[in-house]
Amino acid sequence: MGQLAKGKGWQSLMARPITAATAFEGSEGIAQARGAARRFLADVQAGQGLSVSGRVRAMVELVVSELVTNARKYAPGPCRLTLEVSEGTVKVTVWDSNPALPVARRADPGRIGRHGLEIVMAVCQAFEGRRESAGKRLTAAITLTDDPDGTTATSPM
Repeated sequence: MGQLAKGKGWQSLMARPITAATAFEGSEGIAQARGAARRFLADVQAGQGLSVSGRVRAMVELVVSELVTNARKYAPGPCRLTLEVSEGTVKVTVWDSNPALPVARRADPGRIGRHGLEIVMAVCQAFEGRRESAGKRLTAAITLTDDPDGTTATSPM
């Protein structure tokens, strides 16, 4: 499982990241992004033999939905979604054209809306926002495996 045939060039597939990327434009991109995340994780599980729990699939889809929704809402033009599995972690990266980094607000049960970043940060093991020469890139990391008690293990970004 997870290895190429022995011989010249033999190596573990997990030594290299497994990635997929796509760009979205318009509000229909949010549903397409969730679908892309579902297909990516199904392909990783079927093609690479990696175990991906239902909980992890749901968390990845939630994070994709929240980050792409914010990109579509606050940034003009397209956004780009990159999904990567490496070293037991799924990294969800969304690039958009707005250079302003999001700020997590204090919890306020009376506030309607604007909880997306709070949700992302609550379900991820690591989160990073970075300005780029054009726009910004947000990356959230979710561990692929669940602990026996059903929680996701912590992993560094």
